[in-house]
Amino acid sequence: MSGWMKRSYFWSCRVAGMVSVACSLIAQPVMTAAQDKPAKSQVEEVLKELNRGHGLGPVAVSPDGSMMAFVQRVKDRWQVALAPMKDPAKMTRVTASKKDDAPCGESMVAWAPDSRRLAFVGNCPGGGQDDVFVASIGGDSGKTKVDVQRLTEAKGEVGFPEFSPDGSKIAFLYVAGATRAAGALAAMKPPAGVIGEDGIEIQQVAVVDATAHAIVPVPATPGQLHVYEFDWSPDSKSLAYVAANPPGENNWWVAKLYTQALGAAPKSIFAPAEATGPMHGLQIAVPRWSPDGNSIAFIGGLMSDQGSTGGDVWLLPSAGLPNNGGPRNLTPGRAASPAWISWGDDTHLFVSELAGGNSRLVRLPTEGTAAAEPVFSVPGTIGDGRFQLSLSSTKDHSTFVFHVTSFDHPVEIYAAHTSGPPVTEVSGLQQLTHFNDGVERIWGKTESLEWKNDEFNVQGWLHFPKNYDPGKRYPLIVLVHGGPAAAAQSAWGGRGSLSGTAFSALGYFVLEPNPRGSYGQGEAFTAANRKDFGYGDLRDILAGVDAVTQKYPVDPKRVGLTGWSYGGFMTMFAVTQTDRFKAAVAGAGISDWKSYYGENSIDQWMMPYFGASVYEDPEVYAKSSAIDFIRKVHTPTLAVVGDRDGECPAPQSFEFWHALRDQRVPTQLVVYPNEGHGFVNPEHRTDVLMRALGWFAKYMPAGE
Repeated sequence: MSGWMKRSYFWSCRVAGMVSVACSLIAQPVMTAAQDKPAKSQVEEVLKELNRGHGLGPVAVSPDGSMMAFVQRVKDRWQVALAPMKDPAKMTRVTASKKDDAPCGESMVAWAPDSRRLAFVGNCPGGGQDDVFVASIGGDSGKTKVDVQRLTEAKGEVGFPEFSPDGSKIAFLYVAGATRAAGALAAMKPPAGVIGEDGIEIQQVAVVDATAHAIVPVPATPGQLHVYEFDWSPDSKSLAYVAANPPGENNWWVAKLYTQALGAAPKSIFAPAEATGPMHGLQIAVPRWSPDGNSIAFIGGLMSDQGSTGGDVWLLPSAGLPNNGGPRNLTPGRAASPAWISWGDDTHLFVSELAGGNSRLVRLPTEGTAAAEPVFSVPGTIGDGRFQLSLSSTKDHSTFVFHVTSFDHPVEIYAAHTSGPPVTEVSGLQQLTHFNDGVERIWGKTESLEWKNDEFNVQGWLHFPKNYDPGKRYPLIVLVHGGPAAAAQSAWGGRGSLSGTAFSALGYFVLEPNPRGSYGQGEAFTAANRKDFGYGDLRDILAGVDAVTQKYPVDPKRVGLTGWSYGGFMTMFAVTQTDRFKAAVAGAGISDWKSYYGENSIDQWMMPYFGASVYEDPEVYAKSSAIDFIRKVHTPTLAVVGDRDGECPAPQSFEFWHALRDQRVPTQLVVYPNEGHGFVNPEHRTDVLMRALGWFAKYMPAGE
């Protein structure tokens, strides 16, 4: 259940004079304006300033290291640009549009092996349907010339293009006839027809000739498999991919690893659900074929959301193992969470991982007992815009290029070189762009905190209030991330409707903890909340609150709790276990795991965590269900949710609100129309933050 998760209840509501309407079910007493509630104009200005600066999208360095391509925000659209690595300030625009103000955009860049062609996804010149484009790059006398051709004439969702190693073909993910974005975060289609059978949309790999022009894509993978990600074999004749039977939004958690020669049938080479050993029933991601073609490495572990990747690095023969035997773990017991891998040579991998509050790149041997060699470890968030913690590298892996961002520094593009001593600070990396020089944060300073609870070391982030005065006492908001297999990381700006930096800018201390179940401390830590949701993880969070209140001027009578998805569940459950929090805001929460099992669109994610279905072991689901402890709640709680959320369906919030209302606990439920798990309407995101701030101001007033 990502932050960035149905008995079927439906509401329709209409409010005159509003462009975007939220449907609100209100219990007594009705909330009134509080003295400390900020004005809407103030909140809107904070949200605007949170992400002030030049926006940057995916970035890729050419295989020969001479150029980089990146996506940048220009006015209200995204454009592809090129720049020489030796002089990144000399940019050349790459676009299929002839006009700067055309209503279209571009993204997802990928270089050909010859470093003279660049693939990207875009919908220029007129907007609408995305297609794959190829830019041919030449020029002399220091001037770059670009010729752009549209490769495909698609009718559906297109993404993640990759050249084959020989440069002759381009593969990409394709959903023919797509009516919504693939995955569980987008708003679900209204239920109609034969549920689970009608209207299923399947993501496949399409492969086209790299010199084609405006052709209709033809899938290369079979229609009975929904593909999540893929990799080319080194001889350009086969694909490795992670796939499952449809529906795709539900079955990623039981996906298998396949190989398939082009034009042939797929072969399953590893199925975690059928395997014995430590990978049994876990998840797989980021398959990568070795340069000699003999092995495939992947990330395997306990993962609660597709795209939120973490675990250990595993290796198996590309031909598969007899009797679905277990792959070999290359990182057992490592106190970090690998998220992305790339082969350096046949005996070494480069591994990008989260370690505590740092993002780290190491060179990992695949044989012997030698330790991983660090390349860098920096306090911030890194990535090239494709996958979690993914990096772009030159062919010889001497240089990696990626974004870096933190609570203290807005996003820029940097390079790391694999020669020389390990880098431990962002300043030790090579900064390639300076788009956001002079942009200053509007929130308070942030510190990485560590505390001990039970047998675990726990890390989290503490935001200080803007204009912090140590002589004053402040309220504290605890913001719990989604997942649970995820982590709060140091990054610029605001993320989602409930933002720690926004709360800080408006005068709150904010604690963003990474309790057990999170990434960053190793696979044992990530798995430590199995069959224990709301217990050990809540103790970790409360220990963090103790650490903050003992060290900083926080008023213990003005501590609030909030979160989205798993954080929304933790909010709902925590108020049944403790009166420590004086106000709570649950975003897209889960109140009853028993009914939730039969309501959501992604029930497969629950099996690794609960060990059985709700029909086989209802007690383990009841153990962590807030609704079973609802009579213990005294904390005023606001619930917000999208009406088409397939991950954490709206009836879960309705059930929680209904129970609190019956017990006369101050509560309110707001349901937002046409929203899935991740809100897309800016007015709705603003409204959520406004309501949360008003709720905390009312029930944690100054001077209490």
